[in-house]
Amino acid sequence: MDLSRTTVTTASVLVAALAISKIFKFVSDLKAVDYLPGLRVPFQPLSLLSVLVPETSWNPGIIFVWTWRHTRNIYRRFGSDTVSAVPFLSGAPSIYTRSIDVTKQVVTVGHKTGAFGKTDDMGRALLFWGPSIVVAVSQDQWRKHRRIAGPAFNNETYRLVWNTTHKVYSDMIDFEGWAEKGTINVPRIQSLTIKFTLLIIATCGFGLPFSWREPPSHDGQMSIQQCLEIITLRSIFAVAAPNWAWKLPLPWIRQTRQAFDTTRAFMNSHVQARREAIHSSADDDTSKDILSLFVRASEDDEGKRHLDDEELIGNIFALLFAGHETTSHSLAATLGFLSLHPSIQDEIVEQVHEVTKGHGNGEITFDDYSKLDKALAAFYEGIRMFPSGVYLIREAKQDTVLNLSGIGEEPKMLPVKKGTCVVVDMVGVHYNPRYFPDPEEFKPARWYANSTSNPYIADGEDHTGFSIGPRSCLGKKFATTEAVCFLVLLLRDWRVEPLLSVNVSTGEMETKEEWRERVMQAKMTLTMGIRDVPLTFTKRV
Repeated sequence: MDLSRTTVTTASVLVAALAISKIFKFVSDLKAVDYLPGLRVPFQPLSLLSVLVPETSWNPGIIFVWTWRHTRNIYRRFGSDTVSAVPFLSGAPSIYTRSIDVTKQVVTVGHKTGAFGKTDDMGRALLFWGPSIVVAVSQDQWRKHRRIAGPAFNNETYRLVWNTTHKVYSDMIDFEGWAEKGTINVPRIQSLTIKFTLLIIATCGFGLPFSWREPPSHDGQMSIQQCLEIITLRSIFAVAAPNWAWKLPLPWIRQTRQAFDTTRAFMNSHVQARREAIHSSADDDTSKDILSLFVRASEDDEGKRHLDDEELIGNIFALLFAGHETTSHSLAATLGFLSLHPSIQDEIVEQVHEVTKGHGNGEITFDDYSKLDKALAAFYEGIRMFPSGVYLIREAKQDTVLNLSGIGEEPKMLPVKKGTCVVVDMVGVHYNPRYFPDPEEFKPARWYANSTSNPYIADGEDHTGFSIGPRSCLGKKFATTEAVCFLVLLLRDWRVEPLLSVNVSTGEMETKEEWRERVMQAKMTLTMGIRDVPLTFTKRV
């Protein structure tokens, strides 16, 4: 009896001590964000616990900035473009912002002064493969990787991208049997855009000889496209699972292991082949594709740009993944919105005809790229509405302050303690009516040159999903070149419409508004993408 009572008393004391420690930590975390209003939740919203626990009103989930933007918008609720998220059970406090002014202080100025930098925990799913330009934490490491990769991104490469896109588009039309048909139903446009963008980055970025008929694969196993889609879906498992979990006899784990093993074997085989080419007369040491540049750096044992094997594979995977996955989802979103706006499709096609009027055969060339701003604007608007890089996370490397006021407002200073993370919410930025009036509307015209006097987006290209500041996406023009070429070719030849579903119970076809509500919604994997987009293509006459 006494032992039982002692056990209960001990347990009660431990529970009370734990509760008191959590209360003290919670109060300390509130002080760390200077009592800035915001979310008070059990777990840090971007933590693994938050991902594993079902989304509720008290556990917002990893993309609550999207799912709550209408119903529980945190910026409207707390009356500020910058708010806090302070967990009371697990995780560190953080600051969320949808302010471009604050974003520039953190990402651009903070980078230059050293006040803010990437966190050690960022990009864990990509670090699984090794350090890379995408997830480099130290500025020195990032500069080294950027100097190696930089020469691959030039006008010669962009011209190759344009010409290759032409060829891949023609191969797609031929191989998929579109040439003989007047109407094509595509239940999931991502099945085409993922394959397309993967071929472009593999061919133009890495110099690998693939085609629509023979997409990237390894030893006749699952295609690299299948592997990357599985890796994208199972990234949380890869990061969090212990070694023994990979050996469990479950079909989906075997499939995951095969996808990871096949991808690694694919990269290693092409690295070895390129090394052999570099060491032989078959390579004149002037190749500027990404694979050659990184392999050459790994061979330079004494140079400042030397890469070890981990860095080599990490960079190859990061650029292979980043070079196709984000662009493919952005193209899917763009085509989804264009299907709802036939008049915008017609404007793009009209511009294509105007630009190519003087061409003898009507061919659209790379020299026309700069004149096809309506297709580019549509792509930018698709990225605005579905930014792949939904969060830019920076950690305060020292005690500092942020000015939360906007242009022309009285300064409102927020102390930020060393170690505090500031999360730039790109969904919040892109749907902030201060910068983008009618943010829920698909309006490519907002990106036309000299279309706005808004001081926040005077240079609108700086505020797309290609990130902001000195570490913005190196492959931006690579992506826009392939996207513009693909869009103008596709829209020149085909009208795009939503593939509407039929209600089995009533037999009624859904409306376009219902289609948008059902389809044009975000989903989160390694990046933020869009649900499967079903489309109908009708040949223009």
